[in-house]
Amino acid sequence: MKITTTEARPDRRRRKPGRDEALEFGKIFSDHMFLMEYEEGRGWRNARIVPYGPIELLPTAVVLHYAQEIFEGLKAYYAQDGGICLFRPDRNAERMNRSAARLCMPAVPVETQLDAIRELVRIDRDWIPRARGASLYIRPAMIATESALGVHPSSDYLFFIVTGPVGAYYAKGFEPVRILVEEKYVRATRGGLGEAKTGANYAASILAAKEAKAEGFDQVLWLDAEHRRFVEEVGTMNIFFVFRGELVTPPLSGSILPGVTRDSVIALAREWKIPVAERPVEIDEVIRGAADGTLSEAFGTGTAAVVSPVGSFSFRGREARIGNSGVGELSRKFYEEITGIQYGEIEDRHRWVHRVG
Repeated sequence: MKITTTEARPDRRRRKPGRDEALEFGKIFSDHMFLMEYEEGRGWRNARIVPYGPIELLPTAVVLHYAQEIFEGLKAYYAQDGGICLFRPDRNAERMNRSAARLCMPAVPVETQLDAIRELVRIDRDWIPRARGASLYIRPAMIATESALGVHPSSDYLFFIVTGPVGAYYAKGFEPVRILVEEKYVRATRGGLGEAKTGANYAASILAAKEAKAEGFDQVLWLDAEHRRFVEEVGTMNIFFVFRGELVTPPLSGSILPGVTRDSVIALAREWKIPVAERPVEIDEVIRGAADGTLSEAFGTGTAAVVSPVGSFSFRGREARIGNSGVGELSRKFYEEITGIQYGEIEDRHRWVHRVG
């Protein structure tokens, strides 16, 4: 795929944050973006990198009325040797296409996605933070752009990628979070959009997250939509538990996002001979385990936070503390291993890292 490039003029370049400047997640964006259009009957065309700026849409664009939209999230890191690393970008590209299929959108060839990401990162490499724990966040997305009212798959689409430097997702960094178990609202149900990375899932979660944060919690833990009994995932992460030395996580049943970091944790656990179970987990089992000590730790996983230890769950007005409410041994081990691989500090035994030339 040929990508044409129009670089931003020096006087139009955006201000880069200083080396010691704190980075809020998702607030600052780099100088350039990638764009490419799809037209039914013609396929993908006009791949280009241009200065970051507004996207023009008609008010009747399908995405604005029927939420036909998907996205991904991954990061670029500066390695110890000065090279640039992408962590498992092929898995994000494959998931993007699974999401596209669920929302009746055209697939973008995996290599096309990877070429676009590599070229965009290469052009904006000066935006990648050098500080440990910081990275360049990469957001590929696709929206339906046909101008038409009436519920139907769009005939036209825009695929785009933007990037921006980020620090830790949570202001407290790698510290235990407090999570509210959500029983009133639901995020997704089997047969719905839960396993696709689409804006509709996140829109469904906003009210619950807002109410939880007003009460002092960092996130919500979603239960299954049918029974409000089985654990599914945290607002922005998959969830893991350590019961009696066994690593347990809910199975991918159709309403849970198949996380790339989730898959990485499971692969590492099996490599380290840690027992792993993907099975249904009842919230009562979690609360009981926290009380009697059979649940020694819990943590979330996702691209944004990587691994986020859980200090406590609040359920029906009661706080269930996990272990000593600190960072668990396995949580720390997974975090240090994955981030070490991402920054090129630990041998990439699984060949997860893609280098940007």
